[in-house]
Amino acid sequence: MSEKLVLVPDAGHPITVTPNPGRVVVTLGERIVADTTSALTLQEASYPAAQYVPLADVDPAVLERTDHATYCPYKGDASYYSLVADGETHDKAVWAYETPYDAVAPIAGHVAFYPTVVDVRVYPSV
Repeated sequence: MSEKLVLVPDAGHPITVTPNPGRVVVTLGERIVADTTSALTLQEASYPAAQYVPLADVDPAVLERTDHATYCPYKGDASYYSLVADGETHDKAVWAYETPYDAVAPIAGHVAFYPTVVDVRVYPSV
C-alpha cells in the first residue's frame, strides 16, 4: 500500500481554524441537532468557511456512524455520520476528522455538517 500524500497549508492553500465567538445552531427542518457557543470556523483556501461543532454539543440521538471515509491531504482521514430524524435518513450529512493533521489539530472532537442538508446559523455574540 502506498503512503498517503500529506500536505501542509501554505500561502497557496491557506487553512485557518479560529474559535467562533458567537452561537452556532444547526437545524434539520424544525429540529435542532446541534447548539453550541464553542464552534470553530475552518477557512480553507477559497472554499466557504465550515463550522466545526463539538461532538458533545450534537444531539446523539440523530447521529448514525457510517462506514464511509474520505481523505484530505491537508486534514487527514474523515469519517461520516448520517442524520436520522423524523423517520428520514440523510446519508453522510456529517463529517469528522477524528485524528486530524497537526495544522488543523483543534478540529479533533468536532463535526461539520453539509449545508445542503441542514441549516447552519451563526449568531453573533452579545
